[in-house]
Amino acid sequence: MRARSIGTATAAALALVAARDLLQKKHALLRNFPLVGHARYLLETIGPELRQYIVTSNEEERPFSRDQRTWIYASAKEENNYFGFGTDVDVEHVQGRAYVKQRTFADSLPESHGRPDLPDAVPSAKVLGGPRGRAKAFRPNSVVNISAMSFGSLSGAAVTALNKGAALAGTMHNTGEGGLSPYHRNGADLVLQIGTAYFGCRNEDGSFNLDRLKEVVAGAPVRAIEIKLSQGAKPGLGGMLPGAKVTPEIAEIRGIPQGKDCASPSRHTAFGDVDSMLDFVELIAAETGVPVGIKSAVGEMDFWDELATLMARGDRGVDFVTVDGGEGGTGAAPLTFTDSVSLPFRMGFSRVYGTFAERGLTDELTFIGSGKLGLPDNAAVAFALGADMVNVGREAMLSIGCIQSQKCHTDKCPTGVATQNPWLARGLDPESKATRAAVYLRTLRKELTKLSAAVGVAHPGLITATDIEILNGDYDARTLAAAYGYKDGWGELGPRLAHEITALLAAEPGTARDTLQA
Repeated sequence: MRARSIGTATAAALALVAARDLLQKKHALLRNFPLVGHARYLLETIGPELRQYIVTSNEEERPFSRDQRTWIYASAKEENNYFGFGTDVDVEHVQGRAYVKQRTFADSLPESHGRPDLPDAVPSAKVLGGPRGRAKAFRPNSVVNISAMSFGSLSGAAVTALNKGAALAGTMHNTGEGGLSPYHRNGADLVLQIGTAYFGCRNEDGSFNLDRLKEVVAGAPVRAIEIKLSQGAKPGLGGMLPGAKVTPEIAEIRGIPQGKDCASPSRHTAFGDVDSMLDFVELIAAETGVPVGIKSAVGEMDFWDELATLMARGDRGVDFVTVDGGEGGTGAAPLTFTDSVSLPFRMGFSRVYGTFAERGLTDELTFIGSGKLGLPDNAAVAFALGADMVNVGREAMLSIGCIQSQKCHTDKCPTGVATQNPWLARGLDPESKATRAAVYLRTLRKELTKLSAAVGVAHPGLITATDIEILNGDYDARTLAAAYGYKDGWGELGPRLAHEITALLAAEPGTARDTLQA
């Protein structure tokens, strides 16, 4: 009798825990996997001990190490994101790791440095579309923005959370090439991405439709348009969306027939070379008024050489270039493309930047970096190499609950981030996760401000390629400038831009800051 009573009480307790797990909205994993989901948190708690004696160290996991994920999770939850007892990195022997060189003395820094009571916005040092006189040119409010991830790849709940989080943090949200969905309309400024299938702005035969593009731009807070040439996860590779996944909702958003297979070509049909691409860019900019740029992974350099040469004439050009590193991974892809196609970010970006620097064009367009740049040290390297802004993808996914299960391509994401499965997606509560995304984005900006202050400058864009060194254990150390062949002044803002951003950060809100921000 006593055993039966204990069993009944145990079952009742477990039922209560299961009911609580199903109804709570804080943890997507527990909503989707009541009871058993607690095992993950238990293992996470004792993980350091298990790894110390059995498995891996805090720095060995990929694509994001345990320390990196812990920093993102803690930051998003507004928990203590400090680490104790020194670094886990084998600093004496790790090759290729970058180290920031702090300055002992520095000029006066803005009051906002280190002041939690002051706004944490870190605006771009450049006006997007300003050099080419676009009708709707603007200065982005944040140097950190959310990278291109489509609805369809991510769940509606995940896109909603990211968009609301971006709105709270004052960042822009890139729609991805899957079209502008209702989930993107939750308050954030948007960068509308156009891919090779022209989803949302296409004719029935898949060709580009300018009138439909203008309708989309007019009906949403689209601040810029990004033409995607390729991405780091699968450069040079098209795709096929099976008809089974073309639901009525996706069919309406993308402008494709419901229930039918839809192919995404590997290359654009609206243009076939750099010359016609620039005509396409200028057409879209003239018709919409917004800045227009391109996104690409970096392979052969002939494309970039021709683009810079044509832009040097001054009559046509892109307003921004988003360079995606080969380590980028928000898109599922064949292993060969994931591992072996396109250059890693540092190498690819430095080559592209150098191509424009040789022609004196670097102040005439905005450089955006992506590819594991949602970590402060990686982002600092990007700014030192000449990036003006960084886009974060997987790190933003981690902030809203991703646990790096690497099931993005199976539609079985256990936390409801990268899936269209209704049961799994319901586990992700957009409201609470939006707050976490916003806190993560703000924290990353604050960390970049701290690193800038350590270097002795007011803004991440003022960190130079000589402020960071790449170490090879005890044997060698070279600045980024030396490692990537930068000439004097490369990676740095021109004097006018440097003065403008310094003045903007020094100005009090409501005074000169608002004038410069416009």
